Amino acid sequence: MLRVNLIQSKAKLGAPLREAVSGATSSCAPTGEKARTLTPAEARTIFLGLMLTVFLAALNQTIVATALPTIGRYFNDFENLSWIVTSYLLTSTAVAPLYGKLSDIHGRRTVMLASIGIFALGSVASAAAPNMLALIFGRALQGVGGGGILPVAQAIMADAIAPRERGRYQAYMAVVWVTSGVGGPILGGVLAEHFHWSLIFWINLPLALAAAVTTYTRLRKLPRHDRRHRLDILGAGLMMASAVLMLLALTWGGTRFAWMSAPIIALVAGAVMLSVGLGWWLVRAPEPFLPLSVLAEPVMYTGTAANSFAMGASIGLVIFVPLYYELVHHLSAADSGLALVPLALTTPGSILSGRAMLHMRRYKWVPEVGLAVGIAGLGLLIFKPALALWGVIAIMSVVGIAIGTVYPVCTVSIQNAVPNHQVGVAMGAMNFFRALASAFAVAAMGAILLAGMGATVERGGSAAAVAAKVGNLEFDFASVFRWVFAAAEGFLVASLATLILMEERPLRGPEQGAPSVPSPAGGGK
Repeated sequence: MLRVNLIQSKAKLGAPLREAVSGATSSCAPTGEKARTLTPAEARTIFLGLMLTVFLAALNQTIVATALPTIGRYFNDFENLSWIVTSYLLTSTAVAPLYGKLSDIHGRRTVMLASIGIFALGSVASAAAPNMLALIFGRALQGVGGGGILPVAQAIMADAIAPRERGRYQAYMAVVWVTSGVGGPILGGVLAEHFHWSLIFWINLPLALAAAVTTYTRLRKLPRHDRRHRLDILGAGLMMASAVLMLLALTWGGTRFAWMSAPIIALVAGAVMLSVGLGWWLVRAPEPFLPLSVLAEPVMYTGTAANSFAMGASIGLVIFVPLYYELVHHLSAADSGLALVPLALTTPGSILSGRAMLHMRRYKWVPEVGLAVGIAGLGLLIFKPALALWGVIAIMSVVGIAIGTVYPVCTVSIQNAVPNHQVGVAMGAMNFFRALASAFAVAAMGAILLAGMGATVERGGSAAAVAAKVGNLEFDFASVFRWVFAAAEGFLVASLATLILMEERPLRGPEQGAPSVPSPAGGGK
């Protein structure tokens, strides 16, 4: 009992994550035997092994975006286009917190390998899809695997690295996000325009194989600190069901059905009832899907909110800006991918935040200033949506950098605020809300776009009418995208407001006498 109290006191005094993990009992060792401390070389080996795995997930966020208009034309279905993204976000949202607990139970390496395998199966199903519905289900399966990659990777980083040192490896992880941010949109556009859109999914297979081999070999030396958990499948199911009903209401409202029609009212009512049921269950569950003890931490809920709103704006813009380039500025799929790079490339902002956390006690000012500038820039685009192409690209560059400043500050602040043994769960919960906010952002922007293009019940619109308008060069698409940009602006304002509310606590550093281990800043995201 005395030993337990001493360990708890040590954690409260801010012992670095690496030391807490290295002191935990390994599942392979006899009881009472401590897992050895990672050397700096071993920590670097683990981190380098994660880079390829994170690249697999990062590339998926950008390579799909520029191919969406081509996919819509291929299936002659623009009405359900947003569900290609939303289905992935929903399933990855539901499983993200579960992966955090699974990695505590079965080990980070085993769970990461399972995530990569499921992601690869979903990629095959998506590439071979004969119609839009099959593609949506394939993307949902892909999300079941992809939803575990980033949370488990973040937990692995936190296992070995003290929070204050995580800025040191920012430059290394920046390579991953730079490569995916630059290469993803261009590659997606080129494959969709000159070859076939399915190649954006087939290309995941060799990458997944390489990531699996790297994970298997590089994570062998990662210390184990197993903790038994109960998986809240019911909570995950309630969340998924309520989110699907609400997103269907957003997607179908005003297009398939009038907003005040019985089907839309029933969908909203069902979503509310399931949400109430989820809240009731979270209070009573022995180990809830979203742990209330973690959510009650002020830095956790304000940092997660700021992170989620920023991610919602980013994903929404990345999905719809390529369509804006094609319809307003008449770019090809390949050229729109090239023009999307400045927005998808959030790495410079992440590097700025990482350096601020490493050297400054007041580190929040970087994302606060960044978001303020990004909000001003996007406001100009709202005022003048038909701005010259070079001006739009410049604004998107500013917005991308601004959003990038938010991710590392919020992620590391959360890891720094919660107890060591809850870092995995906290990362799962944070990614849950980020993906949920992204799904709602995509659904809301998609509904705005469809309504602006005439797919409304009141106008007798339909999916065919939308497809016809896409080929109409005389239609004023710029005025429609003004409101899409306005929705993204709302998400950025909400991110800035919650970031200001987040407490700026001193970041923990390594213990005296402990070997210094370079570390990532949460992968930039």
